[in-house]
Amino acid sequence: MTSLPAWGEPFAADRRAGLRRHGPLGRLQRADVFGDADGTGVTVAVVDSGVDHDHPAIAGRIDRALRVDVEGEDVRVVDDVGGADVVGHGTACAGIVASVAPGARLVSIRVLGPDNRGKGRAVGAAVEWAIEAGIGIVNLSLSSRSEATFAAFHDLVDRAYFANTLLVCAANNVPGPSFPSLFSAVLSVAAHDVADPDVWFYNPSPPVEFGGYGLDVDVAWRDGGRIRATGNSFAAPHLAGQAARLRSRHPGASPFEIKALLAATASDPGA
Repeated sequence: MTSLPAWGEPFAADRRAGLRRHGPLGRLQRADVFGDADGTGVTVAVVDSGVDHDHPAIAGRIDRALRVDVEGEDVRVVDDVGGADVVGHGTACAGIVASVAPGARLVSIRVLGPDNRGKGRAVGAAVEWAIEAGIGIVNLSLSSRSEATFAAFHDLVDRAYFANTLLVCAANNVPGPSFPSLFSAVLSVAAHDVADPDVWFYNPSPPVEFGGYGLDVDVAWRDGGRIRATGNSFAAPHLAGQAARLRSRHPGASPFEIKALLAATASDPGA
C-alpha cells in the first residue's frame, strides 16, 4: 500500500482516533444538510494544468477555459481558445469534482506548464480573476513552498474569504509549510486511504483541517485516459465537490459556514 502524502498522517487508520471530538454543532445528518443537492447552480474553478474538455468524465461541463500568461512583469488572464490539459493533473481534479457534484459547472484556468510547475504570480492572478468573476468555489490542487509568496497569498486568501469565494486547497505532498493551503481562511485538505469519495474527516488539530480520498484513486487523465494516482491533489477536489453540493443546497452559505457544515457532517473516525 502506498504511504500517505505529507500532512495525511492524522487521517491514517491507526491515528484516526485522534480525530474524535464533540463540537458545538454535534454530528449533523447528511441527509438533512445536503438533501439531494448535486451542485446545480454552482461554478467551480479548477486552477491547474488545464482540462481535457472532451474527456468522458467532463464533457459538456466546462463553461470557459482560460490561461495565465506571464511575460516579465506582465501577468494576464486570457481565454485559452482550444485549450487542453498539458499534463493531465487538471483533468483528474475536474473529473473528481464532476463525479461528486455532477450538476456543477466548471471553469478551467491553466497556470501550470508541461512540467507541472507554475509561478506564484500566475496562481495569484487566477484566483484574483475567480474572485472578481464571482466564482463560488476554487479548487487549488497546488501550492508554493516559497516564503516570498506568503504575504501576497495571505492577502488574496482574505479577499476571497470576504468575497464569499471558497478556496479548497491541497496541502503540499512533501513536509513543510506551503501556501495558500496552510492559511486558516481556506479549506485545507490532505489525503486519507479510505476508498470512498463520500468519506471525509475533520481534523480538530490543524493546520490541515480535512482529509479526503486521495490514495490510489482512479482519475481521469489527458487524451481521454484514466490512471491510478495518489496525492493530496486528488483529495482536495473531493471536498470541492462536496462544498459545491452544499452551496447548491444553501446558496448564501459563507466559506465559514461551508467549513462548519463539512466538519459537522464529517465521517465518524471510529467507524
